Amino acid sequence: MTKEMNGEIIIIGGGLGGSMAALSAAKLGKKVILTEETARIGGQLTSQLVPPDEHKWIEQFGCTRTYREFRNRVRAYYHHNYPLTAKAKQISRLNPGNALVSRISHDPRVSLAVLHDMLAPYFHSGRITLLLQHKAEAAETNGDEILAVTVRNLETNNLVTISGSIFIDATECGDVLPLAGAEYVTGAESVNDTGEPHVLSRDSEPMDMQSITHCFAVDYIEGENHTIEKPQQYKFWKSYQADFLEHKQLSWFGPDAATGKSKLFTLFPQKGLFSLWEYRRALDKSLFEEGYANGDLSLINWPQNDYWLGPIYEVSEEERLKHLKGARQLSLSLLYWMQTEAPREDGKTGFPGMRLRRDVAGTEDGLAMYPYIRESRRIKAEVRVKEQDISADTRVNNGVNKVRDSVGIGSYHIDLHPTVVTNQLFYTLSLPFQIPLGALLPIRMHNLIAGSKNIGATHITNGCFRVHPVEWNIGESAGYLAAYAHEKGIEPRAVRQNEEQLDEFQSLLKKQGIELEWPHSVLIE
Repeated sequence: MTKEMNGEIIIIGGGLGGSMAALSAAKLGKKVILTEETARIGGQLTSQLVPPDEHKWIEQFGCTRTYREFRNRVRAYYHHNYPLTAKAKQISRLNPGNALVSRISHDPRVSLAVLHDMLAPYFHSGRITLLLQHKAEAAETNGDEILAVTVRNLETNNLVTISGSIFIDATECGDVLPLAGAEYVTGAESVNDTGEPHVLSRDSEPMDMQSITHCFAVDYIEGENHTIEKPQQYKFWKSYQADFLEHKQLSWFGPDAATGKSKLFTLFPQKGLFSLWEYRRALDKSLFEEGYANGDLSLINWPQNDYWLGPIYEVSEEERLKHLKGARQLSLSLLYWMQTEAPREDGKTGFPGMRLRRDVAGTEDGLAMYPYIRESRRIKAEVRVKEQDISADTRVNNGVNKVRDSVGIGSYHIDLHPTVVTNQLFYTLSLPFQIPLGALLPIRMHNLIAGSKNIGATHITNGCFRVHPVEWNIGESAGYLAAYAHEKGIEPRAVRQNEEQLDEFQSLLKKQGIELEWPHSVLIE
């Protein structure tokens, strides 16, 4: 059975990019159909259990108005709904988890509630139709144009064919690209192709993608026993040691991308060591009234549960399922090891009080609904952002190049986790960058826009375009581009090709609160 639906802007993928694309297109009056493979919109923040990775200026500038609104709403949600201590209520920039890597680490369910509130006016008016648990399965094209995308309801197995004028691929892995026959790349490019100074492979390695991580949430209650059943692959993971590492996977050691050496971590804070527990902690119980929480809540996205034994796209269905299972088994094995065998500072072994929080994940097994995807298929775009465009070394040598067709900004170091073929990892500093409109536009398809991590980046630059505020900005600008082009009756690429159109579109973005360039003071730091 196949149902047919029609809209003006069709967005496949309801992660951060897709949700914001829907919001921006709906704001401009367009009829939007938004599909999402999981039961939650919000991607990294919600279905993947990854708290925000942000730059150091985020509290003042360097993000879109709606991203700042989201952050303010998260803090307001805690003030309005949670029993904060009197002292915590006075903290203007509340960080609910007091995490080491985020200024606003919080419960993924709060992210979900806030995102639904932001989109609620357009859900309720019917301007946005949301199809959860629908996965893209086929696309109908006519030459260089997409006519329709068919999605499968993962609960009923029914099909829905969705027709529209402009399509945005905001899926986690760029799933629409192969279905529509759009040109794209995967994995690592060659040095002859990109000329990037730190290219990791002398030859192209299309399957050499970054590792994925199947995150989970836990709290810790000393004196209780919440040990899970021994995972099926625990014996394998307990003994596993990668050839490129000096330590076993299940240990307090992890690979240090900056040095390539083993780095010793600690679970709970110890002087001189990095605390994994505080790394991505989502609730610090000391901020809440006594008795509210039995323990802190931590989201486990660590070096110890990075999975690099194989990719989950561009492979057979059998291989895909094998590696998805492997990633899940690694995370469950890490938890079981911590509960039963992990060395403790007091000389004992195991932390049985570590409790898997199935309610936070929204799943029966307690793992995230979807793995954290660091690297997507990437369109062959009108503009490809290379390391030379954003690296700190390039700025020193060549100065700062302003992007004429900027549709936003971002900042994050270039951070590549171990890859699945060469097992290489990489870390270097980048300078604050602009997002080119041309990076959202495929070289051939007329009515397709990239709206997530699938833009025209390289294997290396993807390492800083994948973070939350950047994906948010990409999706938001993609939605405005689709709505603007639809209103004008032109192709999205025509906006970039015409100076007057580009100026008008950029004025629209600025009016909607999207910053197109960094303050000069930041660029000369």
